[in-house]
Amino acid sequence: MPLFWRIFLLNAVVLLAATALLLGPVTVSTPVLLTEAAVLTAGLAAMLIANGVLLRVGLAPLQRLTRAMTTTDLLRPGKRPAVAGHGEVAELITTFNTMLDRLEAERATSAARALSAQEAERHRISQELHDEVGQTLTAVLLELKRVADQAPPAVREELHQVQETTRAGLDEIRRIARRLRPGVLEELGLTSALKALTGEFTGPAPAVRHHLDADLPPLGQETELVLYRAAQESLTNAARHAAARRVDLTLRRTPTGVELRIRDDGRGIDGAPEGAGISGMRERALLIGADLTVGPASGGGTEVRLSVPAHHRSA
Repeated sequence: MPLFWRIFLLNAVVLLAATALLLGPVTVSTPVLLTEAAVLTAGLAAMLIANGVLLRVGLAPLQRLTRAMTTTDLLRPGKRPAVAGHGEVAELITTFNTMLDRLEAERATSAARALSAQEAERHRISQELHDEVGQTLTAVLLELKRVADQAPPAVREELHQVQETTRAGLDEIRRIARRLRPGVLEELGLTSALKALTGEFTGPAPAVRHHLDADLPPLGQETELVLYRAAQESLTNAARHAAARRVDLTLRRTPTGVELRIRDDGRGIDGAPEGAGISGMRERALLIGADLTVGPASGGGTEVRLSVPAHHRSA
C-alpha cells in the first residue's frame, strides 16, 4: 500500500473513533440530536478532506522522487528531481541527486578506462593479424606459387585454386585488421576514414551513400574516434540486422557543433531492446558530452543521430 494511503487511513481511523465516541458515550446530549450528528459528520468529512489534501501536498515530492528512481538511466542522463518539501523529504531528494552525480561520474570514469583498454586490445590484435598471420599467409602464397610453377598441369590448376582461396583469406584478415584499427583515421582524418568505411560496403545491399561537409571544425582525436565507431556500428547493424537496401550517412556542421546521422530503409527497431553495440555507442557519446538518439526514421527504417556540442569540438 502506498505511503499516502497508509497515513491517510491511520488518521481516518483515529478521526472515526473520535466521532463515534462523540456520538456514543461521550456525547453532550442523550439521545444524540440530529443537528449534533450532522455537525459531527460534516466536521469529520472536512477533517478527512483537509487531511488528504495536506498529505498529498506533503508527499508529492516523494512521489516525484519515486518516478525519478524508476526512470533513471545512467546511459541517458536527464534532469534531477527538484528539491522540494521540508526536513527529511528535502534531505532525501538532495541525497538522491548527490548519489546520481557520483554514480554518473564513476560510470564515466570506468567506461573511459574500459573503452581505452578495448581500443588498446583492438590495436594489439590488429597488429598481430597484420604482422604475424598476414605475413604467414603471404609466405604461404609465395610457396604455393613456387610449387605451382614446378608442378604438372593437372596439379597446377588445383594449386591455383588453393592460391585464390589463400589470397581471399589474406584479404579478409587485412579487412578485419583495418576495422579493428582504422589507420586511415589516424593518418588522413575523419572525412577520409568515413569515405573508406562506406567504400567497404560494395555489395548490392545495402548501397551506402555519404554526404560529408567540407567545412567541419577541428575535432579532437577522441571525438573523431567516437564518431567513426558510431558510424561503423550503425552501418554494420544496417547490413546485418536491418535488411536495408539503402543507407545514407551524413556528417555536417551545425550551429551548436557537429552532427553525424545514419539513416537506413530497413525493418526498423520495432521496440527491440538495445544490444551491446548501441550501449557501447551511448557510453562513447557520454565520454565527449555528445547526445545519441536511436529511433525510427521518417518513411521507415532506423535513424541514428549523434550530436557533438560545440564546447567539445577540440576535446
